[in-house]
Amino acid sequence: MITALHHHVEQQARIRPEAAALTSSDTTLTYEQLWRAVRQAGAQLAGLGVERHDRVAVYLEKRFETVAALWGTSVAGGVFVPVNPLLKGKQVAHVVRDSGARILVTSPGRLAAVRDQLDGTGLTAVLLVDQPDGGTTPEGLPGVAVHRWAPGTEDHLADVATLPQAPRPGTDADIAAILYTSGSTGAPKGVVLSHRNLLVGATSVSGYLHNTADDVLLAVLPLSFDAGLSQLTTAFAVGAHVVLLDYLRPRGVAVACERHGVTGITGVPPLWTQLATVDWPPRALRTLRYFANTGGHMPATLLRELRDLFPAAAPYLMYGLTEAFRSTYLDPEQVDLRPDSIGRAIPNAEILVLRPDGTPCAADEPGELVHRGSLVALGYWNDPERTAARFRPVPGYDEPWRAAPEAAVWSGDTVVRDAEGYLYFVGRADEMIKTSGYRVSPTEVEDAALGTGLVREAVALGMPDDRLGQRIVLVVAAPETVDTDRLLKEMRQSLPTFMLPAEVRPADSLPRNPNGKLDRSGIRAQVTAEASA
Repeated sequence: MITALHHHVEQQARIRPEAAALTSSDTTLTYEQLWRAVRQAGAQLAGLGVERHDRVAVYLEKRFETVAALWGTSVAGGVFVPVNPLLKGKQVAHVVRDSGARILVTSPGRLAAVRDQLDGTGLTAVLLVDQPDGGTTPEGLPGVAVHRWAPGTEDHLADVATLPQAPRPGTDADIAAILYTSGSTGAPKGVVLSHRNLLVGATSVSGYLHNTADDVLLAVLPLSFDAGLSQLTTAFAVGAHVVLLDYLRPRGVAVACERHGVTGITGVPPLWTQLATVDWPPRALRTLRYFANTGGHMPATLLRELRDLFPAAAPYLMYGLTEAFRSTYLDPEQVDLRPDSIGRAIPNAEILVLRPDGTPCAADEPGELVHRGSLVALGYWNDPERTAARFRPVPGYDEPWRAAPEAAVWSGDTVVRDAEGYLYFVGRADEMIKTSGYRVSPTEVEDAALGTGLVREAVALGMPDDRLGQRIVLVVAAPETVDTDRLLKEMRQSLPTFMLPAEVRPADSLPRNPNGKLDRSGIRAQVTAEASA
């Protein structure tokens, strides 16, 4: 019975052991080899004391060990916490500390880069990949044991039958993963996902994308991003082949598609903008069956360019949020009729458009998108206040026979539904910045600016950008003239590239509202007016 995330890999290893499962660089693992690697990872984690619901943070680029660590955590009964490899020490430490991860799986180079930030995070052990026998173990942290990752993924692995079976007494309602996503205020928050969330999501998404064992899916998005993780879960659910690719340049995507015969790609608008400029090899164009967009609205001009570039590929326009994995998609047959729509609910989800009092909106009346069903996450890790605000019952769905009211996720996004039931995105209710497919907290950017000591006030805004979705504009006030180059250089020490402002606007002072708080709306209006002038 499929009740845990790793059961899909186990099932595929049983029914198609020699089929290609996972490719990294020039090496491909079959499902039998992948399952063996996952089992060994699970056994090693269990041997380090990982038990039910213990958190394991994985801070690696895309590679076999990354996937083995994530799925191996499921075998051990733990909870995996993928950490975006672009994050730096401060952000990595926050994820580790907030999640309460006991184990960190990383590489020597990555550990060296973030070690100074990890003291006091609660780690008990670090597992290092690429640490050879007899190699020098890097200086550990106080009270943290450093271990070498289990060797190899092929010849050195024991037979699966000889590996100890880590006990997993739970059900599909147990916690499987915590994905960290930025909120509009404060540090990133952890979205808690159950095995049921991931399994149902994999079945739903692979169903409407018509994925089969014949597909080859390119995993180009970060695995810490729900849509990036989805490339693995949807593929393993049907026995498809996944090609791991750490994105460096657009040409590399086209080359990978040609080399491996990729049939499906899911990307975000900034990625598609770059891929549209590439000279694609004819074979890559012939094998691509679909391309899917998520993480922001795809401009109509870009959609036309991609459809011209990939004439045989079906376009899927999708909307989702980490708190519900995926919510809507537009059937390719409807793209010509309503290219601006985010479509309708995905299978096994109900999408409501509601007024603030919870009553349904009329056709074409703006309201909040609310998602109910088995894809709704369990809540925010260690944050009952924000969980109660975002995950709450829908009036009229609290049937008396329920032991407890069913929680839906209230997205904070404003949409409208037309008379035919198709949804259209209007905007966000909060100040979250969505740039390059990432959700960025303005507070994190502002804190980094203030931390340099070069400015006294800062407001980060997301402004419309055809290429990025939104670009980050930082408005600052300082006692003296602001050296913007120096400011950005120092911010680069604490922020990943995608969080850096695209533009810094100095001001003598920043306006405030009657409550004494910075007037974000007024600042945004001023920036908009200056851009239009």
